[in-house]
Amino acid sequence: MSRRKAPTPAQPTPSGPSDGSRATTPRKPSARKPPARDPWPRPRAGVLTTLRDHRRISRETLTFVSARLGTSLLVWLLVGIALALPGGLYLLQQNLSALSGAWEGRPGISVYFQPGAAAADIEALAARLRGNEQVQAVTVITQDQALAEFQQYAGVADALAFLDENPLPASLRATLRGGASLDSLQALADQAQGAAGVADVVVEKTWLERVNELTRVVTRLGVILGLLFGAGAVLVTSTSVRLAIEARLEELRVLKLVGATDAQIRRPFLYFGMLYGLGGALVAAMLISLCLVIIEPPLLALVGSYGQNLELAGFDLTFLAGLFVVAGVLGVLGALLAASQRLADLEIL
Repeated sequence: MSRRKAPTPAQPTPSGPSDGSRATTPRKPSARKPPARDPWPRPRAGVLTTLRDHRRISRETLTFVSARLGTSLLVWLLVGIALALPGGLYLLQQNLSALSGAWEGRPGISVYFQPGAAAADIEALAARLRGNEQVQAVTVITQDQALAEFQQYAGVADALAFLDENPLPASLRATLRGGASLDSLQALADQAQGAAGVADVVVEKTWLERVNELTRVVTRLGVILGLLFGAGAVLVTSTSVRLAIEARLEELRVLKLVGATDAQIRRPFLYFGMLYGLGGALVAAMLISLCLVIIEPPLLALVGSYGQNLELAGFDLTFLAGLFVVAGVLGVLGALLAASQRLADLEIL
């Protein structure tokens, strides 16, 4: 039997020059690289996920604070004292402003005539003052009316019956309109001083000046103490939050190791600070309320001695809402300060 040879495969004919020399063209490796993948893929957080995360952090914050109730009460007390004094000075300033605005006798003058002054001179001065646009009302008290009032309040009617003539002079009182300045009040007094039959002019501005000066002092003192005690509240909250960070340091290192962001690590401590601030605001409101109850009777008696009625104002829902907002902001600032300082030095072992 004859064996057939296996067909040899056809050799590829290299393309090249016609002289028969073989030329090979090396292939260049592909420049494309597979895209790098994040070893810790992070899903996008939706609104519901964010809300659940905030709810979880709130629950953990309450648990952490309630487990250290003694320390939390101390922090609340310190923050409350730091907020109570500026808040009380603010209420004092508001009530002093209301007092100076409600005092009927503050912008005015009292004119005392010479005994036996002519009625025509008294009426002429009263008409001149009524014509002044700064004057709101003019009240004339004759000699007989002055004697009747003196007998009513002094209780010496029997002694005055033996007098041959009335020793009390006639007088008038001019009250300025609201918003009148002290300069206009002094100008009105100078005008009345030169009138015929006038013996003396009393400018009723002493009490107004004292109240206004006291209001300015209280306002500036409140601003200064507010800044100082606000900084104190921030530092107290910062120290407390820093202790909370140290207590959870190992947990924070694990979170840092698995790829948690600084915002995620810092968020629970911001809740701590806000909770400390709100608790301090509640303590401050209680302290201010207690102080108002204590000082209200003597303060009303003092105001009543000047013939005025004053109701303590300012301690309302608006004041309380502002107090809680300010306290919450200060607490968050303190927590942010502590977390930023400590977490910046956090080392992963």
